[in-house]
Amino acid sequence: MSFNWSDAAFFWPEAIMALTFVACLLTDLLTRERRHGATLSVLILGAVVALAVAVANPPRGAHDIMGTMMVVDPYAQFFRVLFLAVTLIVAVFSFSSREIMGADRENKGEYYAYLAVLCFGMMVMAEANNLVMLVLSIELVSITSYILAGYARMSLRSSEASLKYVLWGAVSSGLMLYGASILYGLSGAMSFTGLHDRLVFGGNELATLTACVLILAGIGYKISAVPFHFWTPDVYEGAPTPVAAIFAAGPKAAGFALLIRFFYTALVQSDGAGTMAALSSIQWPWLLAFLSVITMTWGNLAAIRQRNVKRLLAYSSIAHVGYLLIGFVLLSEAGLSAILFYLIAYAIMNLGAFLVVIALNNRLGSEDIDEYRGIGFREPLLAVIMVVFLLSLAGIPPTFGFIAKFYLFAAAIDGQMGWLAFIAVLNSVISLYYYMRIAKAMFFEHSEDEGGLGLSPVHMVLLVVLAVPTLVLGLYWSPVKAFADASMHWLLGG
Repeated sequence: MSFNWSDAAFFWPEAIMALTFVACLLTDLLTRERRHGATLSVLILGAVVALAVAVANPPRGAHDIMGTMMVVDPYAQFFRVLFLAVTLIVAVFSFSSREIMGADRENKGEYYAYLAVLCFGMMVMAEANNLVMLVLSIELVSITSYILAGYARMSLRSSEASLKYVLWGAVSSGLMLYGASILYGLSGAMSFTGLHDRLVFGGNELATLTACVLILAGIGYKISAVPFHFWTPDVYEGAPTPVAAIFAAGPKAAGFALLIRFFYTALVQSDGAGTMAALSSIQWPWLLAFLSVITMTWGNLAAIRQRNVKRLLAYSSIAHVGYLLIGFVLLSEAGLSAILFYLIAYAIMNLGAFLVVIALNNRLGSEDIDEYRGIGFREPLLAVIMVVFLLSLAGIPPTFGFIAKFYLFAAAIDGQMGWLAFIAVLNSVISLYYYMRIAKAMFFEHSEDEGGLGLSPVHMVLLVVLAVPTLVLGLYWSPVKAFADASMHWLLGG
């Protein structure tokens, strides 16, 4: 690996977030016991500046940096914008969360430093173009996630969530490293393009397939695909709710970014005219199609029995991973573009749903569905917004979630996998049942308590900010779809 100072011109957003991490730590030390919002302000400033730099100076084409370990292109730019936006939203509503800051604001600002380094790690995951960087970026995001899951140090369930996360993460990391070592042994190459060039001329197909499955185990753990999903409900329930929110919207998207870049750079052969095929006879698309079916089905069926809203949203997130995998197995640009489009919709509606949980948890001290009884009468605006997010998650028109699912399922039908789209539609119908259980509790069941909850104005403003695009983008989505299409087109050699 060689470093050229000219590489820095393409690495500014990541460098800014790395400096923001250091600045958050120093700010927390210097303002301890005095100004609780100082570290938040530093993170917001850093993320806004990084986002402005990324938008003002998008990459023109693909640029290898740090040798060939990373590549900055419009595909990476898409995820840069997504991760920075998610980090900003989570940072703002974390400050109003008692789980994070404590009832007396006693917990300190190192939390925001962790958010900064998590954002940095996710951006690097989207840019990784080398087996070493693949492992390092996943480990950076994973280790930061372990810390955040156990951030509520005095909570036993938060400590349990962190421990379970670490144990499952260690197993998946070991499998991933073993798979990477097999690929290196087969090809003698570390870069994804180098792997492709060596494997395209043949090799031991069984060994290559084994390596792919092992690497898939590592990335599948990050995106919560069955059977690597066991940590998800326990970690989501035990972790502070803002942390669970960013887990659902951030690392999952980063996992898909890396999954797509690795498989479609190293293990797919294209004729340059849009036709793609898996290398040799390694039929990993069919393996992942089966994975998609069991992931969406298991996630939806398991969610039906949940009484805790965070566990319900955890199983819901597993089901959405199953939907996203549909686009991955199609070996088409339309399918991959649909994944990017879906990730934007999922981030907005999922963050909104978790923000409602945070707002209610601050006042009710519970995440049980039974405690949501009568919320529609006590806080009608919040309840209506929650229903909007739930309908979008279920894919009901005219929401953004419906349009996202439409493009994904249409791509499956065009790719001669209509059976996969049919199973996904059936699963969407199942999901409507458990999503509407929350709406039923809020509007059709009464509580003995009366009066408003006195919700934070910041929460209500953020909820409206997230609810509006959930509805508006269900009616006018062309600019967002064009952004996703252009980003994916570059990855596939456009």
